[in-house]
Amino acid sequence: MDFSILYALQHLHNAVLDRVMVGITSLGNAGWIWIALTAVFLILPKYRKCGVRMAIALILDLILCNLVLKPLAARPRPCWIDEQVKLLVAAPKDYSFPSGHSAASFAAAVSIFVMHKKEGAAALILACLIAFSRLYLFVHFPTDVLAGIAVGFICAFLAAKIQNGFLLHSRGR
Repeated sequence: MDFSILYALQHLHNAVLDRVMVGITSLGNAGWIWIALTAVFLILPKYRKCGVRMAIALILDLILCNLVLKPLAARPRPCWIDEQVKLLVAAPKDYSFPSGHSAASFAAAVSIFVMHKKEGAAALILACLIAFSRLYLFVHFPTDVLAGIAVGFICAFLAAKIQNGFLLHSRGR
């Protein structure tokens, strides 16, 4: 089933969409867009609390996704299995499950959405585009992306719990 979806997406390719998807996926490389946005939020007083939450969510995502789940699952990427499909990006070296791009994107975007709906809606759209780009570019299976989205939601939820716990604890003193 995973491969049938990926092969179906290969029929969407054209020069313009290829460039757009490579550009969108590059925003998620090493989570840089989300890290940069977190840094900006930490500087701006109106968004500082959200920036802290995003930072916590991204750190949790890094630990859970890259240090625990990817090595544990050790799932090969679709581009490693079917080398006949032309890649538009360099083949990633780490394992496929779950999608780190999707996890980081949703960890940050959900954190924003919970605290700032308008900005969060834009962030969620970007997160969806980044997640889709991973399928379009044949570097993740659909189940990798879905698991990444779930990990992102979990990390955003845990970050809120951690942040709220610290706030409640500090107010009790």
